Amino acid sequence: MTCDEAEILVNALIDGELDAGHTRDIEEHVAGCPRCAAALADYRQMSKAVAGAGVRYTAPAALRQRIEATLPRPQRLTTPSRRSVLRGFAMGSAVSALAATGLVAIVLRNDDEQRIVSEVVSAHLRSLQAGHLTDVISTDQHTVKPWFNGKLDVSPPVIDLTAQGFTLIGGRLDYVDARAIGAVVYRRRQHIINLFVAQTGNSERRAAKTETMQGFNVRRWSEQGMNFWAVSDIAPDELAEFGEKFESALRANT
Repeated sequence: MTCDEAEILVNALIDGELDAGHTRDIEEHVAGCPRCAAALADYRQMSKAVAGAGVRYTAPAALRQRIEATLPRPQRLTTPSRRSVLRGFAMGSAVSALAATGLVAIVLRNDDEQRIVSEVVSAHLRSLQAGHLTDVISTDQHTVKPWFNGKLDVSPPVIDLTAQGFTLIGGRLDYVDARAIGAVVYRRRQHIINLFVAQTGNSERRAAKTETMQGFNVRRWSEQGMNFWAVSDIAPDELAEFGEKFESALRANT
């Protein structure tokens, strides 16, 4: 584990949000790294001071109800869980055959685009809940990308943009339109960027378009047979910068 990875995980460790494997990894790293050990001690002292100050605030139930009222309601009667979606891919021989040929994809129609954008924003909101952001945690693109192999029809491109100011955090499986897709997670300062990637039915390139929904900015485009949706609360120009740097790096790697 590197110091950059430890920096990402240290707050989750203090909050008790890490699984046993990641807890062991960071504890082993801290044991041999004085700088990270000092940072962990500082964070623990700060957490203890805040807890002792009695400044914890519990939002009223009415606030939760108002927030839930603004969220988009699913148009289907039931929304399958991530596990059931994956089980369906594994058990359905006909679907598996289609997936092998790359025909199972999210096909965007004009009348569906807003619904899809709404769903990726909802997926972004879900990811911000504790323990939902990543299935694989790493700042190394060569760790994150192989993790997707075998889990999706097409493994999403994972590009390290740390030098450009967008730190790779990890990735996870999510679902949009009841189909499993990949989400590559980046951080811009303290802001999270979810980059959702799904296979499309053709290789036509679609220019990027940015819009705002529920206070989040969404930049979407299509390239190299894939649909991309970048979702974050950073400013539109910063999200555009992320998209442009990602597209440039993607073209350079192909």
